[in-house]
Amino acid sequence: MSRKRKEADAPVTGSAAQEETETAAAQDAAAQQPETAAQDAQAEAEQETFVLTAEQMQQARARIEKLQKERDDTVALLQRNQADFDNYRRRNAAVRADSLDEGRRECIAALLPVLDNFERAMDNDAGADDAAWREGVKLVQRQLLDVLHKMDLTEIDASGKFDPALHEAVMQEAVEGRESGEIIAVFQKGYRVGDRIIRHSMVKVAE
Repeated sequence: MSRKRKEADAPVTGSAAQEETETAAAQDAAAQQPETAAQDAQAEAEQETFVLTAEQMQQARARIEKLQKERDDTVALLQRNQADFDNYRRRNAAVRADSLDEGRRECIAALLPVLDNFERAMDNDAGADDAAWREGVKLVQRQLLDVLHKMDLTEIDASGKFDPALHEAVMQEAVEGRESGEIIAVFQKGYRVGDRIIRHSMVKVAE
């Protein structure tokens, strides 16, 4: 009994202390290994997450750029379609206006011979007994002129100098006191609808 107590109380030698130190170090290392492994695993996981996020951002950026391009293409297409429609509408309106004007001119031109006959009838002296008839013809003539004037019919002035843009010279005659090129008689009145001439004035011009 006393011998065992003496061994336990005996001082620790150098080799024994070293062994204890190494054992403690080994235990510390073993305890740190799981912690280090966990840290490495966490770092690796964080790195993998960063790489995936960057890839996803790149894909998202590419998708956004694609959508923006599709949007721009769609907007450009809509703008072209709108421009084409506006041009078509303007052309259609112009064609329609020209067609209406042409129809109006043709209608008035067809009525001009009737107007001429009214004027010829009024120029003939039918005598006093036919005064009522003449008044009736005059009334119809005024009504016809009112309708034609509402359709923008105007008579071409055939006084003064001959103008080839407005008049058609069917005769020339030397007349004393009249200048050369002066209109001295009107055989048939000329008319325009708006700014377009539908019939030139038929005139006699002084030589």
